[in-house]
Amino acid sequence: MGFTFFYRDEQTLSTAIDLFIPHIQNRTHINIWSAGCSLGQEPYTFAIMLRERMGPFQYRNVKIFATDIDEYDQFGPIITTGIYPQEDIARIPPDIQEKYFLKTPDIPGNVQVIEEIRHAVEFCKHDLLSLIPIKKGLQLIICKNVLLHFSEDQQQALWQMFWESLDEDGYLLHEQTQRIGEKFTNLFEQPVSNAQIYRKRKIDDY
Repeated sequence: MGFTFFYRDEQTLSTAIDLFIPHIQNRTHINIWSAGCSLGQEPYTFAIMLRERMGPFQYRNVKIFATDIDEYDQFGPIITTGIYPQEDIARIPPDIQEKYFLKTPDIPGNVQVIEEIRHAVEFCKHDLLSLIPIKKGLQLIICKNVLLHFSEDQQQALWQMFWESLDEDGYLLHEQTQRIGEKFTNLFEQPVSNAQIYRKRKIDDY
């Protein structure tokens, strides 16, 4: 996926955070996987929105693993530095821009995500179709605008892998147009009707 922007689908992300915050209370390690992160706008958006809802001490426990196949080695340097053109943050509310982005005097017309937010996001090249998770025991997986590029068999293999990668009651967040396959409703439940957000079911729930 090569196209996205900051604060895309803000309402869905906000709904996910409403569900997610109670799930991670008092945790010392909060692990999130942003799969198919492209240039990093989505994981950074989620990191900022999450910081708005969390205090600085709890936020230090957050790690967002931003991954993409990145075949041309374009994404890693951008995500690591957190430097983007000024126009890329135009959709972000002005108060959030001021709080979380700094001017870059050496690179006119660009801004940089502040260090606290950059520290929470870690980029790694990863091929989803390897079916090897970036980590086990995740509290949340964000995978949007990715599965639509895969076959039905590949999607099913990925849903199984996502389920195995989440911890108990962990969440999976999809694009609004990407519904989970019917055969996987025994592995995931949908806690809200207005977003493609799924919660991992325990095996003994069915």
